[in-house]
Amino acid sequence: MLLQRLFLGAWLLLALVMIGVGLDYQAPFSYEPVGPRSFPLLMLGLLCAGLLYLLINPTPIHRDEHEPELDQHGLRKVVLCIALLLAFALLFEPLGFIPASTLVGACLARLYEGQWRPSLIAGLGLALGLYLLFDKLLDVPLPLGILSVLGG
Repeated sequence: MLLQRLFLGAWLLLALVMIGVGLDYQAPFSYEPVGPRSFPLLMLGLLCAGLLYLLINPTPIHRDEHEPELDQHGLRKVVLCIALLLAFALLFEPLGFIPASTLVGACLARLYEGQWRPSLIAGLGLALGLYLLFDKLLDVPLPLGILSVLGG
């Protein structure tokens, strides 16, 4: 439990530092209804509340006998997931939200033994659904990237 509390304490300290940095942030313009400062501060506040709860009431970690151990295959998947998320961050603006999300979503599905065709269909459906939700419904502009010729 000591290692768990140290880990939680480190994350809490990092979140508090990020709140301190975010309090001083002033955007020259705001194109979102909530603003570029409020939403991250709200999320960091919720993160701090959750971390404080876990610091006070840590959850004992017990591995069930039916759970697989974290072996080399599992670690490989974790590393590949992190690499795919990094690729998404790098491709987000140049390719645009829909193509980058489709590509990364399909690759994540393939990583977990999905077939190519259903993975691509699911990735595209998820990308289109999230684009419509954020860009059209919530007024959070997302980059179209290579699809900007279609968007006008």
